[in-house]
Amino acid sequence: MFTKGQLIFAIIFVILFSIIIGYSYIKDSNINKVYYKNSYVILIIFIVFISIIAAYSNLFR
Repeated sequence: MFTKGQLIFAIIFVILFSIIIGYSYIKDSNINKVYYKNSYVILIIFIVFISIIAAYSNLFR
């Protein structure tokens, strides 16, 4: 299905991509802790809001 060269390229690409993404995440994790300190509150508010909309839409059918 794939040639040997394509498989080697895919394996190298996946390995290098994973390393780069991991490095970027580790590098930015300290900055993200400062700027996105209470982001879970926004997530909770969003979930509650969507739940209220779903309850009202089922209530008034």
